[in-house]
Amino acid sequence: MQTLETIRDYIRWGASQFTDAKLFHGHGTATAIDDAAALVLHSLYLPYDLAECYFGSKLTPVERVKITDLINRRVNERIPSAYLMQEAVFAGLTFYVDQRVLVPRSPFAELIKEQFSPWVDPDKVHRVLDLCTGSACIAIACAYAFPDAHIDAVDLSTDALEVAKINLAKHKLEDQLSLYQSDLFSALPAQKYDLIVSNPPYVAISEWEQLPDEFHAEPEMGFTGGESGLDLVIKILFDAAEYLTEQGILIIEVGSSAETLKSQFSNIPFYWLEFEQGGDGVFLLTAEQVFTFNEQFKKAMG
Repeated sequence: MQTLETIRDYIRWGASQFTDAKLFHGHGTATAIDDAAALVLHSLYLPYDLAECYFGSKLTPVERVKITDLINRRVNERIPSAYLMQEAVFAGLTFYVDQRVLVPRSPFAELIKEQFSPWVDPDKVHRVLDLCTGSACIAIACAYAFPDAHIDAVDLSTDALEVAKINLAKHKLEDQLSLYQSDLFSALPAQKYDLIVSNPPYVAISEWEQLPDEFHAEPEMGFTGGESGLDLVIKILFDAAEYLTEQGILIIEVGSSAETLKSQFSNIPFYWLEFEQGGDGVFLLTAEQVFTFNEQFKKAMG
């Protein structure tokens, strides 16, 4: 450790430690070096896009101890770095996170940055609903994308909503965004939405049990969607008919359960979105399609 002096040294050393420990990376960072860089730069209160010329800067003894402790915690506790930093970046925005919510990492970020083009006319989006909002990262990013729209964000977890409140205050969006504790649509007032988005729990229980340790540091409630993974997804598909405007659209992330959904509803033309920045398992249905197949969704609910 005596040979480590610079920002670059500590990023390189951290990446080596992470690789040796065979950590999983996928909670906002894709590789060991990205993970180490995020921890080091955050510890030094430096931006993640720090110019190359600063990486040779030498660290103080206090800074070295702080970084070493964080890297050791990442290795020993095997929790995502976002929890150690209590910060995550989503759609270019920073959010407070802790172990009450999942770490933001949805491909929704790319859709939001593009204002869901070409699927909606941004000037005609007046109300947006985010179901299973967690940290409220998707809802808040939508508020930035549609500054003239009102956003409603829903979660059943009171713990998650406490984190969402922190982020709402952080971004000063209390006048534009409303939080609801609700089991999906159940506690919402009668309202129609131009856009309903959701990244609900969609992992089958058997799959969740096999996930790396980092995932088990996150709340199980945010992951598991029953034996098939689709319990909440099917309920959203059915209930959305009452909450979409005639020209509205519904977009849901189902991740690894995409094939199960396709198999269960083989006749329904889900539009599977593609992402330039990675990610899959996100489908779109128009309001007309939600209405058309509503009876089928009802039957699937049993």
